[in-house]
Amino acid sequence: MKHTRHFLLGAILYFSVPSLSLAPVAAAQNTKTSEQTASPRVDKIQIDKRAKDLMRSLKMTGLAISIVEDGKISFAQGYGETVKGSGQKVTEDTVFRWASVSKGMAAHILVSMAADDKISLDAPVEDFAASLTLPPDDVEVSVSHLLAHQVGIVRNAYDGHIEDGRSAKETRKKLGDLKYSCAPATCHTYQNVAYDSASEIIETLTGLPYKSVAQTDVFDKFGMATASVSRQGLLQSKSWARPHNKRGKRIKTVKPTYYRVPASAGVNSSVVDLAKWMIGQMPDGNNANLSKEEAVQQVLQTPRVSTPREQRYMNRRFGGLKNAHYGMGFRVYDYYGHKVVGHRGGVEGYRALILFDPEERSGIAMMWNSPHHQPIGLQLEFLDQLYGRPKKDWMRLKNR
Repeated sequence: MKHTRHFLLGAILYFSVPSLSLAPVAAAQNTKTSEQTASPRVDKIQIDKRAKDLMRSLKMTGLAISIVEDGKISFAQGYGETVKGSGQKVTEDTVFRWASVSKGMAAHILVSMAADDKISLDAPVEDFAASLTLPPDDVEVSVSHLLAHQVGIVRNAYDGHIEDGRSAKETRKKLGDLKYSCAPATCHTYQNVAYDSASEIIETLTGLPYKSVAQTDVFDKFGMATASVSRQGLLQSKSWARPHNKRGKRIKTVKPTYYRVPASAGVNSSVVDLAKWMIGQMPDGNNANLSKEEAVQQVLQTPRVSTPREQRYMNRRFGGLKNAHYGMGFRVYDYYGHKVVGHRGGVEGYRALILFDPEERSGIAMMWNSPHHQPIGLQLEFLDQLYGRPKKDWMRLKNR
């Protein structure tokens, strides 16, 4: 292949911070001075009420919500049960699955490595992920293309093979048999199997298992005590939510399938730790100079490719989110003139999401153990409160 396209790392390629030290949680949770701190705009009592209305309306099994304001967790609450009819309550410490929200963590690790000159985001993916075989083309797929889902092959390619129990590396070798939906780097085609090349790249660079790098570079750094990357990590959690279907029936087995693509869907944690991760993607409100962490955030959260399929979904159900794009491991939208960043994820019996305003350093994290889609609307009700917009029933509970 001929390497003809370049996506520069931007500020990171030319930015260094001598002896930069970032405390695990304190750096992510620094607040403004008392003179600068705005009065709270988010009505947590109303959020709590809406969550309870949601649980009653849909007869959901379990739900956990955490709210961040000005870089600090201001609300964390669990609702319902870990198992239907068990009486075991979901709390803010109950562990759920992140599903595709996991993609942002893999991107964060790789972009941070690029900031430390351990890899270039312009480097061909196949130089570091031996199992990845792509159809021939004049344009080499770079690490930046991978993290933005710009590989070009058909979306969700060979997810069925993962669901059938095949290994990720075996499946990635078959991607070369496919045809391109578009030329690499020219469109967005969402992936799980290909995207998980990120975990292989990280293992190649470090010589360590992906879950070990996640532990030291993310979980320990941000103080995420309940977080893990494996099915075993979920099952060994002190409190964890069992998966259920939409009718509230328990799904008895947590399948190992998508844990086989850990960079795409392998993370577990409580909603509090998901909120800590989200805080770690927000700028430091006290630092007047661009830090390494903030430079990494800018790379991850810069819109790189439009996502028309996502925009059509938003238009149908959650019309306030416009101008849908993908950065690296994160989705980026416009919400009535405000840039908001986040991701959603879903695997069998679990859903998760984060959505935040980097400038306001405020956001919402949610996880639930059922496949309902109405809870997604609560993130927009949160944004309406944050921006002082009129109330709207984004969850459409009045129609039920």
